[in-house]
Amino acid sequence: MPAKINSVSTGTLIVIFILELVCPVVRAATLHCDLSQYWPAPGLTASVEMESLAVVWDGESGQKLRARFTIDAGIPTVQELAVQPPAGSWQILAQNLTPEFGLTTGIRRTNHGLPEENRWDVFWDTPLNRPGEVRRFSVAFHADRCAVKTDGARLEINFPGLEIGIFSGSVRFTVYRGANLLRLEAIAKTDEPSVAYKYDAALKGLSEELTPRVVWRDVKSEPQSATVSAAESNQQIVLRARNRLAIAEGAAGSIAVFPPPHQFFFARELEVNLGYVWYRKDDNGTFTLGVRHADKEEGYNPAWINGVFSLYNAPPGTWQRMSAYFYLSPGDAAECREAVMAYTHGDRYKPLPSFKTMVTHFHFAFAQELIESGSFDLTPPWISMFRDLGINIAHIFDFHGDGHPNDPGPLRLPEMESYFLACLKHSDENFLILPGEEANAHLGGHYNILFPKPVYWTHVRTKDQPLVEKHPKWGTVYHAGSAGDVFEIMKLENALVWQTHPRTKGSTGFPDKIKDTDYLQSDQWLGTAFKAMPVDLSQQRLGESRCFGTLDDMNNWGRPKYMIGEVDTYKKFPEYDLYGDFNVNYVRLDRVPSFEDWTPINRALRAGDFFVTTGEILIKTCSVEGQGTNREVVADVEWTFPLEFVEAVWGDGQTTGRNVISATDQLPFGNRRFRIPFDATGKEWIRFSVWDSAGNGAFTQPKHLRSNDGK
Repeated sequence: MPAKINSVSTGTLIVIFILELVCPVVRAATLHCDLSQYWPAPGLTASVEMESLAVVWDGESGQKLRARFTIDAGIPTVQELAVQPPAGSWQILAQNLTPEFGLTTGIRRTNHGLPEENRWDVFWDTPLNRPGEVRRFSVAFHADRCAVKTDGARLEINFPGLEIGIFSGSVRFTVYRGANLLRLEAIAKTDEPSVAYKYDAALKGLSEELTPRVVWRDVKSEPQSATVSAAESNQQIVLRARNRLAIAEGAAGSIAVFPPPHQFFFARELEVNLGYVWYRKDDNGTFTLGVRHADKEEGYNPAWINGVFSLYNAPPGTWQRMSAYFYLSPGDAAECREAVMAYTHGDRYKPLPSFKTMVTHFHFAFAQELIESGSFDLTPPWISMFRDLGINIAHIFDFHGDGHPNDPGPLRLPEMESYFLACLKHSDENFLILPGEEANAHLGGHYNILFPKPVYWTHVRTKDQPLVEKHPKWGTVYHAGSAGDVFEIMKLENALVWQTHPRTKGSTGFPDKIKDTDYLQSDQWLGTAFKAMPVDLSQQRLGESRCFGTLDDMNNWGRPKYMIGEVDTYKKFPEYDLYGDFNVNYVRLDRVPSFEDWTPINRALRAGDFFVTTGEILIKTCSVEGQGTNREVVADVEWTFPLEFVEAVWGDGQTTGRNVISATDQLPFGNRRFRIPFDATGKEWIRFSVWDSAGNGAFTQPKHLRSNDGK
C-alpha cells in the first residue's frame, strides 16, 4: 500500500506544493496582540484570529472597510485591505503590504543671530546642502507583538521594533469610524543633539493585477495615468501631482496616497511643486506607493535654493510622527479623488456666511512687474490662483527687495502711486488687493502697517522734510525718521501694525525687545503673525512654541493683542501647488470693502473679530458666556478630518494655562457646539482652538475678561 503522511495523499501534497509556488502566502506564527486598551464599539471592531488581527470599521456613505494585520519575520504586514460598498460584496484592494520608510538627516545650525539653544527656530538653513553631513537610512523592523487601542472613534494598531538609522520607535496604523482613511506612521525618536530630517513613507506590495494603474493630475491639473508594468523596475517615479495626491486604480476599486495637507510642509519661500507622491515598480508583479520630500529647493531665485530648505526639527528625545494617508475606495480613480479632495474642500477656502477670507504677506513686486511690462492690464498668475482658492482679500507687501523703500520721496512716491493703481485695477467687488508693506525701519524687527486706505509715506525723513507734507499731486504725504514719527503716522491714519514672523528671521528678538514701548502697548499695534515655522512633528499644534508662545506672552504683557495668519512667500506661477503652504484669516465682514476705504477690515481686525485656519476647520461662532467666576467658552465648529482635541487657553498676566478636551470621539465631516467651562478667577484673557488628527487647526483671538476676579 502506498504510504500516507497525515492522511494526505502524495498527489495532494504535490498539488499543494504547486499552488504555493504559484500563489505564495504570508506565513506567520500566532500573533501576540495586546487588547487591554481596546473595547469594541458599533462600526469599529478588532479581533485576533490566530496569526492575524482583523479590523473592521464603518466608512463613508454606508461603506465598510477591512484590514488584516500580521507579523512576518518581524515585519508588520497588512495581509489584506478590502472595502464593501452598500449592499455589495467585499472587494479586495491589496494583499501582503509592508510599510516602508526612508530618512534623510542633516545637522541643524543656528542663524539669524539666535543663540545655539534657539537653533530650532531658524528659517534660513539648508542642512542637505552640506553633503558631508547628510546621512540616509532605510527602515528595519523587529516586531514581535502588536497592541490595539480604542481612542474615541478610532483604533490605533501599534507594532514596536522600528529602527531607521539614528531613530527608533514603532509603526502605527490608525483607522477612523466614518472615514475611509488608513493612516500609516513611524513614531520614533533620536538622542542626537541637532538633527534636521525629512522622510519618505509608503506601503510596499501593491498588486499590479489588482491595481494596475497609477492616476494623478499634473501641475496643470491635466489627468494623467501610467501602467505600473511599463515602468522600469526599482526606480522611484516622482509625480509632481496637483493637490499632492496619487491613486492606484483597478477593477475592484482604488487606493489613494497623500501627505497631511499642511503639517507635512516645512516653510519655504516658494510653493514650487517638488513632487510629494511617488510609486516604484518592484519585483514579482508588485509596486510601492508613498509620499516624500525632495532633496533641495527649486525656483527662480538661486538665493533661496542655496539658503532655504530647513527640513523638520527633531530635538533629542522627542517622538516624531512621520505619516502618510491612504484612502480606500470601491470606485474608480475619479470617484476616489473626489472623496479625498472633500477633506480639503477641494483645496479651497469654503465660503462662510458673514465672513470674508483674507491672506497676508506676499512679496510679488507687483507694481514693478506691471511697470516693467508697460501695461497695468497685465494679470500676474497669482491673481487667478488666489481667486481659485476662494480668497476674497489679498494683503500683499511690495517694496521688499523691489522699488526704493528707503528713498525720501522722489523715487518712492511715484512707485507708490503705481502700486495703488495696480491694486485698484485688479480689485473688484469680490476680490480686493490691499497694498501693504513689510517695513524694517525704526520700530524694531520686521512689521507690517495696514492703513485703512492708500497712504503715501516714506521710511526716511531728510533734514528739511516735515513729518506731514501737503503734496500738490498726492495730497498728504508722511515722512518718518524715527519710531516716534512712525507711531504718530499710525495714530493720525488709524493704522494697524503687527510683528511679522516673530522671534525669527528679521524679527529675531522681537517683539520682546519693544514690549514696553508706547507704540506696542497702544491699540494701533494689533499683535503678531502666525505661520507654521518651524515644523516639529512631535508637536500637536502648528507654530506651537514660537507663534502661540508669542501671542500668549503679548497678552500677558497687558493690552489685547491678536495673531493674524501670514504666508510670507514670493512670486507664484500656475504650476505651483499653494494650498499646503497657506493659512487663511476668516474676517467677519458682510461684504468686501472698496479699494478707496477698507476701514471695515481694520475695524474687524482690531476687534479680534476673525479666526485663523488651515482651511479644514471653521469656527463659525465663539463667545465667553456666564457671569462671575463660572464661565465657559462656547464655540460652533465645522470640520472635515477626524478631530484630535479642542482647547481653551488663558493667561493671568504672568503665566499661561490650558484645558485640553479630547475630541477623538467626533466623526469626520462634523458640526458641533463645544462648551469648555472655566473658573475666571485671576484670568485676564482666554482663547479657543481646534486641532484635527492630520495636524490641521483653527484658532480664535484672545478675549480679554473684564477684571482679574472674573466678576
